[in-house]
Amino acid sequence: EVHVLVSKLRVGAGYLIIAAFETDDGRRILVDRGFTRTSNKNADRTTGKMQIDGNLHWPDEIDAFTPKPELTSNIWFARDVPAMAKALNTEPVLLVARDKTDPDIAPFPVDSSAIPNDHLQYAITWFLLALVWASMTVFFIQRTKSESTKT
Repeated sequence: EVHVLVSKLRVGAGYLIIAAFETDDGRRILVDRGFTRTSNKNADRTTGKMQIDGNLHWPDEIDAFTPKPELTSNIWFARDVPAMAKALNTEPVLLVARDKTDPDIAPFPVDSSAIPNDHLQYAITWFLLALVWASMTVFFIQRTKSESTKT
């Protein structure tokens, strides 16, 4: 398995556990089993036959600023699917598990449930900013007119 250093809101630093998984038809793919705390990085994991439900994912997390993985300590800084597939001798396919695959690993599924819906707050903010801008414009125009009538 490989360990991808991440941070989880209200929990802190930890690792995504990415492991090789062999399907019934003999294909070897990558499975993102989920998040574990830093203290559980090298713990023994539940292995063996299991059914995993999840989402296929093609993360685009690598850019020019992403550090190279520290292979000696098995710490990766992003999910680089082609490089992880090469390291674990699998196909470059990543399945993100939705359910628990181990007692010490919390699923970190791909979904939108943690994204806050702040649209009303944004709308109120922008309409109030527009109102202030319109008021200041009216004030500026009136002030300019009154100064031009004095002279």
